[in-house]
Amino acid sequence: MKLVIMKFGGTSVESGPAMRRVAEIVRKSPAESTLVVLSACAGVTNQLLRIGNLAAEGRAEDAVGLVQAIAQRHSVIAHDLLPDAEATAAQSFLDVAAAELLALVRGISVLGELTPRSIDLLASYGERLSSFVFELHLRHTGTPSTLLDARTFMITDDQYTHAIPDLPEMRHRLHRVALPLLNEHRVIVTQGFIGATRAGITTTIGRGGSDHSAALIGALLDAEEIQIWTDVDGILTADPSVVPNARRIRIMSFREASELAYFGARVLHPETILPAIEKSIPVRVLNSRRPSSQGTLIVAEPRTTQHCIVKSIAYKEGVTMISIVSTRMFLAHGFLENVFDVFHKYSTVVHTVATSDVSVSATVNDTSRLDEIVMELQRFATVTVDRRKAIVCVVGDQLRNSMGLAARVLRSITHVNINMISQGASEINISFVIDEDNVETTVQALHQEFFDNGDQNQEIFD
Repeated sequence: MKLVIMKFGGTSVESGPAMRRVAEIVRKSPAESTLVVLSACAGVTNQLLRIGNLAAEGRAEDAVGLVQAIAQRHSVIAHDLLPDAEATAAQSFLDVAAAELLALVRGISVLGELTPRSIDLLASYGERLSSFVFELHLRHTGTPSTLLDARTFMITDDQYTHAIPDLPEMRHRLHRVALPLLNEHRVIVTQGFIGATRAGITTTIGRGGSDHSAALIGALLDAEEIQIWTDVDGILTADPSVVPNARRIRIMSFREASELAYFGARVLHPETILPAIEKSIPVRVLNSRRPSSQGTLIVAEPRTTQHCIVKSIAYKEGVTMISIVSTRMFLAHGFLENVFDVFHKYSTVVHTVATSDVSVSATVNDTSRLDEIVMELQRFATVTVDRRKAIVCVVGDQLRNSMGLAARVLRSITHVNINMISQGASEINISFVIDEDNVETTVQALHQEFFDNGDQNQEIFD
């Protein structure tokens, strides 16, 4: 059985016309079997989280207004996609969901507290509503399909808002509930992002988790391909909002795509492709608004006739740089261990790092525990904190072995003050830290240097 996983993001299902385009893409898929993973309609998850915060703050009326707006939006979509009788039936489901949300608002308001468990339950409604309406439309247009609640197979632990899937249990349940439907060549429609504990309590696997859901499902069912449908033509050489003439990358390696995702490329969630890497399942990034575009194919090792070095330029804003200098020179041999023990203690990820015997520069974008981290570091070091920084990352295979590459990078951005430089151990990125205000001009200058000279491999770039 040749199975394709098709994941559609929020902008791909944001309205009736958008869902209609997605249904047409699904119908025209040449795959023997198809499993569709849907996100919430664009913006809905943020609204649901806002509802929870408003209720906890005692602003129940405002929260109720947002619940009604979400219900109305899905009602409009349903009436756009379905004939009157079916739209009326869909409306009954939407009314029940709205009533459940209102009851949740009342409960949060009474307690005056928004717990992680309540956050997950609230957030789950976005995917549940979008998938319900979309699957009805598929059936109405003649596509044999079944709506499969992700909570029946996406079994996780109880770390609410960032739950970890139980892969053996997931595999068992997918083979039990999904494979029979796929063998009947029915299109399965399910939700990304959400799951449930073994006790049936709703969880989520973190923001952006729909991509990860699709990759996990694909890996556990040995899919032939995992497709991530977005609103751009694939992975580009730079953010098109910064570089309007950014070019589509036709093919790239898993390592390159993972690095780009980690360092801010907005097309993929950083954890998306890990399950695909383990199973060597190709991942294709496509545009639901232009399905004729070939998108970007991500494979273990691209086979091209010409070696290409730099693939793309990514950036991550909202970064804080922490400079740490030891106050105990004679204890240099334990300095690095002490520094990273502090970050580990406060569960804070360090994105880039530059070190010497007695000093460390590190960047983080999670500053929720920063005060505690700084206080602990100050027991054995002098600490300086610089906010409003950004990481710019040049990504491509074998960068470390490319003579003169670092010189080209630095020569193209002489107008920018660089606070820190770091080269990843993976050999596929060169990163540096600059002021946030300089991101656009820096990315544009790097793109000019590496992609606007007309000599790039046409097998790899449009």
